Amino acid sequence: MPGEKITSSRPIYDGSVVHLRIETVQTLDGHQYEREVIRHTGAVALIPLEPDGTLIMVRQYRSGSDGDLLEIPAGTLNPGEERDDCARRELQEEIGFFPDKLTRIGDFWVAASYTSERITVYLAESLRPSRLPGDDDENIEVVRMPLKEALRKVDSNEITDAKTLIGLMWLARRQGQPG
Repeated sequence: MPGEKITSSRPIYDGSVVHLRIETVQTLDGHQYEREVIRHTGAVALIPLEPDGTLIMVRQYRSGSDGDLLEIPAGTLNPGEERDDCARRELQEEIGFFPDKLTRIGDFWVAASYTSERITVYLAESLRPSRLPGDDDENIEVVRMPLKEALRKVDSNEITDAKTLIGLMWLARRQGQPG
């Protein structure tokens, strides 16, 4: 039944991106349970769209999947950073473009049962060249393709990244395409 509240929280690990905590949660009937929760500052994901309908995506190695993934550009918020500012920064770092038009499409929880990470997805348009230095540990390949090709890659399970699947579905629906 909904209505739980956190009564205590203790740190287990504090990293640069995630913070693992044991949180004691009290239910409405007074019972207490411990939950392992990853606290995360949040992230943004962007769908860069060129005037001709071409998407700009990235391919990069991801430790969690132990392989390269084809994704929409994304990144973690810096402490105190606004989501719109993070979106503009990440796009310049990852693909070398500044979006003169940035439209917030939606937000989603990555896995609310164990992490506080919330990702905001943006449509990035009216792109102009602007490069910021990227993260030293990222090796990113820029990949351009039409939305229809990206959706075909979703259907054939060549695109398996959750934020990318969600972003592409939202874009397809906005454009009246089956997603």
